[in-house]
Amino acid sequence: MNTQKFADQIRFYTMKELDNLGFGHFGGSLSIVETLAVLYGNVMNVSPEKKNNPDRDYFVLSKGHAGPALYATLFLKGYFDEGFLYSLNQNGTNLPSHPDRIKTPGVDMTTGSLGQGISAATGIAKGNQLLGKSNYTYAIVGDGELNEGQCWEAFQFAAHQKLDHLIVLIDDNKKQLDGYTTDICDPFDFVEKMQAFGFSSWRVDGSDVDAIEAAIDQAKQVKGKPTAIVLDTVKGQGVPYLEELADNHHIRPDEAAKVAIKKAIVTLAGKIEVNPQ
Repeated sequence: MNTQKFADQIRFYTMKELDNLGFGHFGGSLSIVETLAVLYGNVMNVSPEKKNNPDRDYFVLSKGHAGPALYATLFLKGYFDEGFLYSLNQNGTNLPSHPDRIKTPGVDMTTGSLGQGISAATGIAKGNQLLGKSNYTYAIVGDGELNEGQCWEAFQFAAHQKLDHLIVLIDDNKKQLDGYTTDICDPFDFVEKMQAFGFSSWRVDGSDVDAIEAAIDQAKQVKGKPTAIVLDTVKGQGVPYLEELADNHHIRPDEAAKVAIKKAIVTLAGKIEVNPQ
């Protein structure tokens, strides 16, 4: 699979579903697009046909507010049709704003309350370790989410249990709900912190699909400890208007923003050669 093309498709459909809804978590959804493209395009052993196979790889979106990007990915992988995608956050939907494993095909763990997803991912990885399985558990956590103490309890447990089939991807997009992470609670150096907690850890360009895939391949060579890959990303990644928008966590667009978002969708449509309507 052409991973960059897959990322372009995920970005386009993420924008379309949020534009259709009229509001939502644009910024943090877009910053994980390349990572999702790598995971679902080339790395994870998953498919709609094996969505309940216990030997599949598992994925946990701990920063559950980025659900729209995951949903676009699952749609493109064939877990549901396009009409289902546009039911995002509607009354009675099976596609809630944050992932729900009971409602949405392809979602392995319900998330949304920040800090809890990484604990669940650690539990999944430990369970598979106890069963002697070789499948991997992948989890994306947010940089702002790592203000939660629960995350660090999970990391300590994961390292102690030597969960070398757990790969944590930290979306370091530099912002959270209320502003810049360094202003709200300076995280200092995530790589150094994860190493101090017993992880193998390094930083990569989170907009470079080849760099992300190479980092995951490297993580799979690590034995006896989990890995944390710190993704250097930008909130609103891949859409210049949203990258430059100051408050781009959850957006309720005014008229000017609606026009800019629709223009961005048209531009993205041209990259993947589809009709934006």
